[in-house]
Amino acid sequence: MKNILLIVLTVFMVVPALQAQKSYDQFEVQVDGLGCPFCAYGLEKKFKEFKGIKKVKIDIETGDFSFAYPTEKALTIESVEKQVVKAGYTPVTGRVVRFDGTVEAMKTAPKKETAVKAKNLITKTAFVAGNCAMCEARIVKATTDLMGVTTASWNKDTKMLEVSFDKKATTLDAIEKAVADAGHDTKNHKAHSDTYDGLPGCCAYERVEY
Repeated sequence: MKNILLIVLTVFMVVPALQAQKSYDQFEVQVDGLGCPFCAYGLEKKFKEFKGIKKVKIDIETGDFSFAYPTEKALTIESVEKQVVKAGYTPVTGRVVRFDGTVEAMKTAPKKETAVKAKNLITKTAFVAGNCAMCEARIVKATTDLMGVTTASWNKDTKMLEVSFDKKATTLDAIEKAVADAGHDTKNHKAHSDTYDGLPGCCAYERVEY
């Protein structure tokens, strides 16, 4: 009888203790656009919105970002990808290793199909306001996401965007508008104040009238 009582007491003590130990999923994401410690701080701050996040690690040099999150909350890799974008960065690759050992990889966006003819391909330049590597990643992404754009590059020193595109598929004006929608002023289009105010501190370029 004493042995049975001891076993029952042990169960009542151990089970709550095991329940109190949370299990965690491990997330790993390759992030493009981390140019400085402030950028890393901005990314981490955005992910603090996920209550219960732990063991956050960010390597500015490699762009590697990892953290642990409670398994019970069933956070998806798609939600993590969207949060990276909301923070102003570009997720390149990513995966989550669930507590039970299963692995889920981030689905890379399929490349848009563009039937670009050589005779329609032109290269133009435009002034785009910005400050840092994170601005560069945001500007280039906003540009290359447009149908018809083949290549794009932005120089943080000259503030000039060079873009090649199919003139039958898009226009330089449409490209400038897309960049402004992402938070960066051009000579012909201004970013909405709310979008500009939402940029990380290191991206808060000085706004001027052109």
